[in-house]
Amino acid sequence: MTHEIYKIKSFSIAAAYTLEIVFDDGLLKTINFEPILYGSLYGKLRDTNFFNSVYLDPEVCTLVWPNGADFDPALLHNWEDNFAALVERTSKWRTYANV
Repeated sequence: MTHEIYKIKSFSIAAAYTLEIVFDDGLLKTINFEPILYGSLYGKLRDTNFFNSVYLDPEVCTLVWPNGADFDPALLHNWEDNFAALVERTSKWRTYANV
């Protein structure tokens, strides 16, 4: 079994909870994270100021937030394939948080 390896080259904030991401293979992807920002780790990113504190970790070439939240670049690269499962998983966290 193989796992695709991607690196994030750069990103910019496109809108609230939305990042435009450039990958090392040239793919440009715009992702709205708002539907999955629940739970003890990702829920903190619902604060737009905190969300906007995202940075590119130069060692692992992925997006990271000051609380340690991050996403595997392959998951972001293939966002459409992973989105439904992420929403399903985080919907359980939303229920527990009463959001």
